[in-house]
Amino acid sequence: MTTNAACPRLPAHAGVRVAAPARLHLGFLDPDGTLGRRWGGLGLCVEGFETVIELRPAATDRLSAAPGVPAAELDRAGAHVARLRHHWPTTAATPLHLHLAAALPPHAGFGSGTQLALATGRAYATLFGRDDPTPQLAQALGRGLRSGIGIAAFDQGGLLLDGGPSQADPTTAPTRVAPLLARLALPPAWRVLLALDPTTQGLSGSAERQALQALPPFPQGAAAAICHETLMRVLPGAASDEFSAFARGLNRIQALLGEHFAPAQPDGAYTSPAVGRLMRWLGEHRQAAVGQSSWGPTGFAFFASEANAHAACESARAAGRLDPALALHVVAARNAGASVSPLEAGA
Repeated sequence: MTTNAACPRLPAHAGVRVAAPARLHLGFLDPDGTLGRRWGGLGLCVEGFETVIELRPAATDRLSAAPGVPAAELDRAGAHVARLRHHWPTTAATPLHLHLAAALPPHAGFGSGTQLALATGRAYATLFGRDDPTPQLAQALGRGLRSGIGIAAFDQGGLLLDGGPSQADPTTAPTRVAPLLARLALPPAWRVLLALDPTTQGLSGSAERQALQALPPFPQGAAAAICHETLMRVLPGAASDEFSAFARGLNRIQALLGEHFAPAQPDGAYTSPAVGRLMRWLGEHRQAAVGQSSWGPTGFAFFASEANAHAACESARAAGRLDPALALHVVAARNAGASVSPLEAGA
């Protein structure tokens, strides 16, 4: 960790803006470590959704947010600042104005908690002249305990594979964040249809921990199958622009994980019944890779082109499988991580 004895502060008119991208979590490799290492995961950074933090020195401490940003997200950002002040005592005396200009939908499968923490951490570190690596910021803020996908998404973007966190004793917290094993750019023509259900949220916090504890052990054979599909279909398909191989592999991964997590979700493999109906129909009637990001409720469907994605939406609507409560977005993969830029006076 960088150990600046005295952290320099920027002039009062200056500040930092950090825009962190959304990520989809496409599945764990081995939730119970039956093959020797727990968790491991596959994820993708996507365009169209961001958390944006603006941080600057001020006369007194202040928190503000853009219209529509949930108050709970602003409170979480403020808590991250308090934690960073405790972590770096030499910075604690500087009053700050934190403005949450945009926020990812919370508990929706976009990695909102990690991206908010890392965006706040990076803005704070930059403001005080620190260059701490993102994994160290994540550890300081209590993120990345299971998945390294959010950390890699913040740093690099793209299609990401992590190897699970270092954990000598499975009953204790991980000692280091998960290493990034592979990073690829999706073929530029591919698109992802996202289905958001604003009427519900995925599990988080204590409810998530209780749900995980109540699940049966994940079968070793299923973990081996997921590893095989990841290594021999999903990653090669993405690297070689072979959509059918990618789709077959990801569909198999989602089927195995959906069956395992079904007891903890209202609609089996899906948290939202409306999302589940749409994704099942798309999987049966279109060449697509479908599933749920993390605990949902957001569902995803990969298509080989933007035209295919929009045509699938229209077909689902005509077939009566598109619930009017759902919000649909066709997005591209994002092959870059968070952006960090200066704020000038009046910005």
